[in-house]
Parts: sequence; structure tokens; C-alpha cells
Amino acid sequence: MSREAEAMDVRPEEIRLFGKWSYESVDVRDPSLKRYLSLRPVWIPHTGGRHEHRRFGKAEVPIVERLMNKLMFPGRNTGKKHLAYNIVKKAFDIIYLKTGENPLQILVRAVENAAPREETTRIMFGGIVYHVAVDVSPQRRIDLALKYIVEGARRAAFNNPKPIEECLADEIIAAANYDEKSYAIQKKEEIERIALSSR
Repeated sequence: MSREAEAMDVRPEEIRLFGKWSYESVDVRDPSLKRYLSLRPVWIPHTGGRHEHRRFGKAEVPIVERLMNKLMFPGRNTGKKHLAYNIVKKAFDIIYLKTGENPLQILVRAVENAAPREETTRIMFGGIVYHVAVDVSPQRRIDLALKYIVEGARRAAFNNPKPIEECLADEIIAAANYDEKSYAIQKKEEIERIALSSR
């Protein structure tokens, strides 16, 4: 049980994300990501960087907050957490209207599908650089999946009258359905294809 729930004497099943979405039936199918994909019930996904100086502290940050943190990435949006919060909140409403399912579950499916399993690294050997295929750690898999989902949404919204909330919702739904049109899925397959040729 989280500290907030203990302080207020609330059962975890009563805590809902944004006051709407239940954490109860959300399951992670990928066993390697289970430990690093935090679904700890919180009302507001904002930890204030408490995890920052602990090794693997990122694994305890709610997955929705990690998505919000990725949205704050480019220079103009740095530090605008409330803006990212509103974007994710609206995107979750759109996901629910389009699919009729719990947006948390859709996000977890999207992360599982968009997380690359293999990539390449550079190895210097006798003055020559080789690209060698390596397995990706579970924590990096989640980071890359969230990065590509947000990148795809940002590219779709750029020079487009469609708002970022709608683009983010479409990208998450496409990644959850393993749709080839999803930018995140395209990037994952490209990385794995390059890794396969570097074995």
C-alpha cells in the first residue's frame, strides 16, 4: 500500500488514476517488464523526482508519470509538468472513447509491443569499429518504448491541426494493437532488423 493511502486510510482498490481509471485489472503479460513497469496505485502521477539518486529508482515511478516526463523532453516543454499532465489526461479520455477499455491497460500493451528486445552497440577492436547485436535490458526497453510513442505523437502533431492529445491517443492505440502504421512499432522493427544483420 502506498504512503498516501496509508495516511488517509484508503484501500488501494479505491485509488483511481485521475479519479477515473482503476489499477485493479491491469496486467503485464511480458514477464521481463513486470518488475520495472510500476502500476502502484496513485491519484496524481507526480513523485517530484524522489527516485532520482537511487539506482533503479526509476522502476518505482508510475508508468503514466514516466510517459508525462517523456512529453516534457524538448526545450520548449522542459519543466512544464502540468501541461504534460493535461495532455496525458485528455489522451486517456480519447483512448477510452475510441476503445471502451481501461487506458492504463492499453498503455501497458503499447509499451510491451513497442519495446525492442535487441539492439546494436559499437565495439572498438584494433582501431576498427564493429556493430554488435546485444540484448536490451528491461528498464531500457520501457524507456525506448515510451520515447518512441511520444516521438511518434509529436511528429504526427507537428504542422497539423490535430492536437497532441489526439495524436498521443492514436499512437498508443496503434502500438497496443501492433499496427504497422505506428511510429513506435516501425522504430522497434527497424532496430531489431539492424541488430539481426549485426549478429
